[in-house]
Amino acid sequence: MKIVFLDAKTIGEDIDLSGFDALGEVVKYGFSTKEEARERAKDADVLVLNKVEVDEYSVGEAGNLKLVCVTATGTNNLDKDYLDRRGIAWRNVAGYSTETVAQHTFALLFYLTEKLRYYDDYVKSGKYVNDVTFTHFDNVFHELSGKTWGVIGLGAIGRRVADIAGMFGCRVIYYSTSGKNVQPDYERVEFEELLASSDIVSVHAPLNEQTAGLMDRRAFSAMKESAVFLNLGRGPIVVEADLADALEAGEIAAAGLDVLSAEPMREDNPLRRVADSQKLFITPHIAWASVEARKRLMKIVETQIKEFFNRQ
Repeated sequence: MKIVFLDAKTIGEDIDLSGFDALGEVVKYGFSTKEEARERAKDADVLVLNKVEVDEYSVGEAGNLKLVCVTATGTNNLDKDYLDRRGIAWRNVAGYSTETVAQHTFALLFYLTEKLRYYDDYVKSGKYVNDVTFTHFDNVFHELSGKTWGVIGLGAIGRRVADIAGMFGCRVIYYSTSGKNVQPDYERVEFEELLASSDIVSVHAPLNEQTAGLMDRRAFSAMKESAVFLNLGRGPIVVEADLADALEAGEIAAAGLDVLSAEPMREDNPLRRVADSQKLFITPHIAWASVEARKRLMKIVETQIKEFFNRQ
């Protein structure tokens, strides 16, 4: 068996992948363009990848290909109809990052709501040295307890965020983007009610026809001026120009994002206009990527290959 990793660097060089060596010949490429993938996949039995597009062009000459493993939950990069016609199986991984994405959700929130950039700068600038009083709280902040937290997409991650928010004393409401998700422990509301009622709105939904562009000018204008918006779902759920306008106009207080419409960030992204890090905090799609989550992810992929080929 030949296993080809097409973009191994997306997993990280600190993760031990030696378990795959026991399964057969392993070839790792740091990154692959679609054109490079076409050549590199030719004699592969298994492809392991994250973002590389898999379709007739990229794997059309891969005569031995039997299994495609995506090191992520999302599978938008797979042409599933083509794979089905070829009889090529595919696997993705769900559930590996629930804890770390929930953790990062609160990291974004606390950075913004507790004005951590301001207070860090205040101390490091020397202003706290020999100050007139022991405390400085000119940039005020508030408790989470008693606030309303609106969750868009109450799947595994959204549910974990909701549980933690409840521990902080928040009232949690949610909007089901599919209209099918019923969670008896939390109050389900319509989209407009969630926007109008929530002090914090966090997105944990997949990208699909129901969610693409969901958070647009109209949505942001319906939110409280004091509200904080967080996107831990997918970048295209947000109309980024509309978010930039809303932040600049003071229609919402702040936003924390871990995902963007195009990654890496493009030079023309309208959010680059918002230089105030107390209003906008962006991390480069790292919420999923704790060491523990990446280890868990790759152990699941290894197990998927073993099970597919009946290798125990």
